[in-house]
Amino acid sequence: MCPKFAWLLLLLSLTSTGCVRRRMTIRTTPPGATVYVDDQLIGTSPVSTDFTYYGVRTIKVMKDRFRTETIQHRFSPPWYQVPPVDFISENLWPGKLRDEHVLEYQLLPQPNVTNEQLRERAETLRTSARTGHFTPLVPNAATPGTTSAGALPPASSSRRPTSFR
Repeated sequence: MCPKFAWLLLLLSLTSTGCVRRRMTIRTTPPGATVYVDDQLIGTSPVSTDFTYYGVRTIKVMKDRFRTETIQHRFSPPWYQVPPVDFISENLWPGKLRDEHVLEYQLLPQPNVTNEQLRERAETLRTSARTGHFTPLVPNAATPGTTSAGALPPASSSRRPTSFR
């Protein structure tokens, strides 16, 4: 009877595998901010999403008339997600484990810019553009009539297109 009980126990443990759910919830004051995690749009706060890996995540929170906040947040694993215990909690534990992270951010209002400050900034940019100190809009852009080293070949190439059958 003992070997049958061992096989039954093994079969039962394999069919009832564990599950760990990792979830982050991001709340902002005021609500309604657009939330990005690692440059991926998550949604509008309050928002929740699942994640797989622990570590540092870049969280960006944006809302009109408020400062954009970019935060580096470290998600640390709980004790049951540290090797080799994580193998048991992920694969053999019969129940479900939840790892919830709630992040709350207070958004600060964006300061108002007076018309005089705006004119001064525009004049500074205009002056620097006249003297040749400006940042091009397109990196490595070629001037009209010339080609840059990284330019694409012309569309009318003598190469025949490759057909796939």
